Amino acid sequence: MRPGIHHRLVHAGWLAAAVLVLLGVFGLYTRPAFLVALVDQIWACF
Repeated sequence: MRPGIHHRLVHAGWLAAAVLVLLGVFGLYTRPAFLVALVDQIWACF
């Protein structure tokens, strides 16, 4: 493989991984029970 193609594949892989992580986080925020648990944990810090 040429270096330019390898660089683009690595970049595309990282981009795809970041998009998957963001979609997973967005999916968690659509669950009300998760939001309540998150707020309870944050509130427990104070």
